Amino acid sequence: MKAVTSVLFLLSILLFAGAIWNALALKRPGFYPPKQVLKKRAAALAGVGVIILLVSVILSSF
Repeated sequence: MKAVTSVLFLLSILLFAGAIWNALALKRPGFYPPKQVLKKRAAALAGVGVIILLVSVILSSF
């Protein structure tokens, strides 16, 4: 169970990093995907990251 929790924590960290990357791409001029796509992508990555983080915290308490 410890390995599953560790993998979930790592996955949530990677998802948050992707959300930050997409949020920072909004500031760059001339970046290809439109800003609306980047905003939706960053929000989706952060949302899934929060859900996986909550699941991993719940699993680590057992």
